[in-house]
Order: sequence, then C-alpha cells, then structure tokens
Amino acid sequence: MAEILAGIEQLALVRALKASFVAYPIVNALHIISIGVLLTSVIFMDLRIVGAFRSVPQAPFVALLRRTALVAFAGAVITGLLLFSVRASEYAAKPVFLVKMTLIFAAGANFFAFALISRNAGDKPASTAVTVLAILSPFLWLCVLFAGRFIGFL
Repeated sequence: MAEILAGIEQLALVRALKASFVAYPIVNALHIISIGVLLTSVIFMDLRIVGAFRSVPQAPFVALLRRTALVAFAGAVITGLLLFSVRASEYAAKPVFLVKMTLIFAAGANFFAFALISRNAGDKPASTAVTVLAILSPFLWLCVLFAGRFIGFL
C-alpha cells in the first residue's frame, strides 16, 4: 500500500499541483466551496423534510437540493482527491483520515437511504424513518467537515 501511495504522490498531475504557486490554493478553495454548497443543500433539504419552509412545495425543492448536493459532493470528491494526492502517504496514515472516510461512507449511505425511502413521498408529511434520516444527515456531514479539518492538525 505504501508503494501505491508513494506512486500517487509522484504522478505528473500531482507534481504539477505541488510545484504551482496558485494551483493548490485554488483546488483548496474549490474544495471548501464544494463542501459549503453540499452542507447548505443538505441542511436546507433536511429542514424542509422536517417541516420548515412549508410555503415551498417539498418535492421540487428537495429534488433541486438533492441534485445540487450530488454535484457539490462530486466537486468535493474530485478536489479532495487532488488535495489528498499531494500527501497521500502522510494522510492515509492518520487515524482521523480513516474516521473521515468512514463518516463520508455513513453520510452517503444515509443520503441514498433517504432518497430511496422518500422518492415517492411528494408533499406528504415525512415518515418517521425519513425524519430520523433527515435529522441524522446534517450531523454526519458536519462530523465529516470537522474530521477533515483535523487531518491537517493531527
């Protein structure tokens, strides 16, 4: 595994990212923007599911925010992989990195479970299962955010 991680760090794209004065900060900023859009989308979607913003029709609002969250998640993954690649060996050895990956998996599983359970709900009140998933969702994503911040400091 160490050889694979060291190999990632030696890829031409990664070396260019390390060597550039502006590329790494731009990728980092795009990662932060993606996370911000993801968290905002998730929080507003979950708030609507649990009863906030009742004047806004639930089905189209949630559908829009779900698509926005997926695009933001894709942006966060792409930029996150680029950021990881610069210090792959170092980051992969940190327990907090594994915690973050586990939390991302849990948050993603929660998101897809929510999507499956609520796909035909329309504007009906949320079931108990959907409400629990909606309450759990922002908590998981915020934990991902905090774990990510700790990677650079632990």
